[in-house]
Amino acid sequence: MTGQTQTKPVMETLPRGGYLVRTSAGNIQFGAPPETIKDTMVTEESVPQIFVLPGQMFSVEKGIAVAELEFPIYFNHFLCQKKTLIIGTIEQERRLRQVLQESVFGPETINLESEFLNGKKNPEFPDMKAEMNYFRGNRQLEDLVQFGNFKNNVYQLENVEIKRNPGRNFEVKDHGKKIATIPWEIEFHIKYDIGSRLAEPYDPPEFGITCLGPSHGFDPNDNTSGFILWVNHRGIMIDPPVNSTEWLRESNVNPKLISSVILTHCHADHDAGTFQKILEESQIQIYTTEPVMDSCIRKYMALTGLPRQQLYSLFEFQPVTVGKPMFIEGAEFIFHYALHSIPSLGFRMHYLNQSFFYTSDHLNHPESIDKMYKEGVFPEGRYRFLKNFPWHYKNIYHEAGIPPLHTPVSYLASLPEDVQKRITVYHIAKKDFPKDSHLSLAKFGIENTNYPKIEHPPYAEAIRILDVMNHVDLFAEMSAIKAKEFLTIVREEEFKRGEKIITKGTPGDKFYIIVSGNVVVEGLDNNFKKTYGMYEYFGEASIVTGQLRSADVVAETDVIALTMEKNAFLNFIEGTPLQQYLKQLAEVRSSQTWDLLSMSPVFHAMTSHQKTQLEAIMHKVQLPAKTKIMDAKKPHLKAYIVVDSEVKLLRENKVLKKLQKGDFVCDVFSLQKKAPPPFDAITTHDGVFYEIESEDLTRFIQNNPGIYMRLMRAHEDITN
Repeated sequence: MTGQTQTKPVMETLPRGGYLVRTSAGNIQFGAPPETIKDTMVTEESVPQIFVLPGQMFSVEKGIAVAELEFPIYFNHFLCQKKTLIIGTIEQERRLRQVLQESVFGPETINLESEFLNGKKNPEFPDMKAEMNYFRGNRQLEDLVQFGNFKNNVYQLENVEIKRNPGRNFEVKDHGKKIATIPWEIEFHIKYDIGSRLAEPYDPPEFGITCLGPSHGFDPNDNTSGFILWVNHRGIMIDPPVNSTEWLRESNVNPKLISSVILTHCHADHDAGTFQKILEESQIQIYTTEPVMDSCIRKYMALTGLPRQQLYSLFEFQPVTVGKPMFIEGAEFIFHYALHSIPSLGFRMHYLNQSFFYTSDHLNHPESIDKMYKEGVFPEGRYRFLKNFPWHYKNIYHEAGIPPLHTPVSYLASLPEDVQKRITVYHIAKKDFPKDSHLSLAKFGIENTNYPKIEHPPYAEAIRILDVMNHVDLFAEMSAIKAKEFLTIVREEEFKRGEKIITKGTPGDKFYIIVSGNVVVEGLDNNFKKTYGMYEYFGEASIVTGQLRSADVVAETDVIALTMEKNAFLNFIEGTPLQQYLKQLAEVRSSQTWDLLSMSPVFHAMTSHQKTQLEAIMHKVQLPAKTKIMDAKKPHLKAYIVVDSEVKLLRENKVLKKLQKGDFVCDVFSLQKKAPPPFDAITTHDGVFYEIESEDLTRFIQNNPGIYMRLMRAHEDITN
């Protein structure tokens, strides 16, 4: 009605996740998934100054921190001159202090001697501690935040009482009246606009750049900065922003196209998407220096509660040396340390006739650099390096932002016209971009990918075929001799959308490897859609068993596939471990395992590639009632998936949990060590199970970090 003020709800679910509760003591936010500041800063009340840490500070399912307070703390301190109150347990305070130390102030101790060619003798060797202290000023963590601890699971804030019910929820009372109940664990809701989904799976170029986000952490209208370099038809993610992996999937970009990440530094807007990529599918390679990697690991040790060794086991760390050329996907990269508040990497890259320079977060402002040099922050060689920026590079991707941590865009707009035309600006909101310059503003989306002209390399076709071979798990360990044979027997075939590739009931005559596109398996007796994509294979079962094709295979999109004729394929695998492997896979694939894995609480979110990997190590067994398949007094050597039985988990004869069809019976920690598990597992009646040997499961979870994390969370749910 006219003249009435609309009452705001006491409790509100934020669009990206977390909850806002309006109290007499002020607005209180429970949980802080990445970028929720973009939800609150646009409201009339703006960003809260009070936060309550959720029960778990890290979401395994999404691969993100749900206590990402870096940007709210910056906002409250620098823009509002206020402290942020963070409420949690004493243990949570200890862990969050470590997170904020790494992300706000950088490592407490840092030694770069081993990161540079010739160590301290390198003329460009920086005094990194002096640079960090310059940006930090006299600030201490206590200048930015105040911690409040629960006592007996209760925290009193003026007339507001917050009660923490472990494992269940939080209760909020205001003046003695209950006003809100908040879930114990915080959900995260993805928020992005993918534009138009590609009709066909993305075919990556010889060279290109796709913007994953053009802006900064305080811009509510755009993703934070990050991009993909496409080199030799493969993607290298650089500081992927949160949600990048899911956005790419929704945009029809196969995750297998990207198996490398360059991590420049340990800020929330640069590392959140990196950890999501680590947990997406197969192990990836991360390129950075040891100080940057160690800082990031310390941060995620605190967020996840996992030890250093387990976090490092989730990916392949490729340490880089500053100034020493390193080849990634065939391109030459040379890394350097940018000028920022914490150690931050930039790089230059050469590939065929193209050159590329990325600044990362970097204060590239001559007056500021001169001032810091006069104050003794830089040695002479570091000063010369920072002043001699390579403006001659063909493609310059330069960040911009608010000094003193970032390059003012006004400086970039003052450069000569021919230089400006080579610069694409990142890390800046559209409203702050100068309209009358010759600079380009990065544009988000796969449809806005930049394709600089490139000379095609020699042997391009052979390189692409060998790349496919390298990314198919069957052939990844093949020798150079077998690779040569592979090149001589494969043929490339194309299939149009809707075309039938295999007909059910016909003899097996070809083996197929998908180079691009998706196929769907039809005519199976199940309720789950079976789709295969890039680097996956099909058609092997009828060849190795001699049986007729068990299903139709239809091109769901346009498809390019490498094919091998039956006799060539059989000859290729003869005498190799692949013979037995493929026979085992064919046997398991014909017994409804896809359905079972698709309904499993632990394995349902697996990709088709991961399901195929797991199917190949599963063995069907029949077990009688009262079989003790896990014994708390004996080494844990095998895992099981329940097919048509029930299993009781017991500790000291007390039932902890009952597991049924699709459930996974295993304690991953003790199985890896072949140690006694923390509970017994006993079948309740005769039934069928799939059995997995400890060595096979250990190898599988090492190659699939996201599944490893989910198994560990399942372990915590049972043991707690």
